[in-house]
Amino acid sequence: MDYEQVVMSRVKWIKEILKESGAKGIVLGMSGGKDSVLVSILCRMATPNVTGIIMPCQSKRNYGEDRDHGLLVCEQFDITVKEVDLTAAKEALEQVLEPLDESQTPMAYANINPRLRMITLYNYAQRKGYLVAGTGNRSEITMGYFTKWGDGACDLNPIGDLTATEVFKLLHYLDCPKCILEKAPSAGLFEGQTDEEDMGITYKDLDTYLLTGEATKEVREKVDTAEKRAEHKRAMGRIYPR
Repeated sequence: MDYEQVVMSRVKWIKEILKESGAKGIVLGMSGGKDSVLVSILCRMATPNVTGIIMPCQSKRNYGEDRDHGLLVCEQFDITVKEVDLTAAKEALEQVLEPLDESQTPMAYANINPRLRMITLYNYAQRKGYLVAGTGNRSEITMGYFTKWGDGACDLNPIGDLTATEVFKLLHYLDCPKCILEKAPSAGLFEGQTDEEDMGITYKDLDTYLLTGEATKEVREKVDTAEKRAEHKRAMGRIYPR
């Protein structure tokens, strides 16, 4: 990988989108994870008008490690940072929604978190005349490991074609803080959560398959099945064919 070329071509792409749209800047969710860090750096290279919003919501990790790492990155790369605690909004919604049905599926509530963050980002974007940058990588998008109309909602995504492995390499090239490079990827929706455990596959196996086509039968079937199952998450709502 030609790191400089990969970085600069994305920076140019971001600049072109800003010019075409007439947007004044970019806002993104600053989770303190590898993906949001890379997107924030690329956007900051394209424009000084970048805001990273830290949005803790119930999970203790959101208030500790994630927040600390988000602040660290914003300071190192001169990115405006804001913080909005969404816990009270989440708790209020839980109380309102619980009586809807007797079924209490945990993930239906966990997915409220990224949807509240999406609302927050678009609210800020509309008030500032900004665009919302997405932070999902190719590995996650393929597996459907994102919330529809939550963290999957964005106006542009500079890393959607990059696997988690490629994201890691680019962050190393861009001198990302070591603490972020070393921590296990996690959506931070609840305590102890990790991406790999949720998906049931390691990024190493997943990315090897995506980049080279090489994989065991088990890995191939798991990825292909997940990709097909999540197709609806990567598309707009279906419209009746006239």
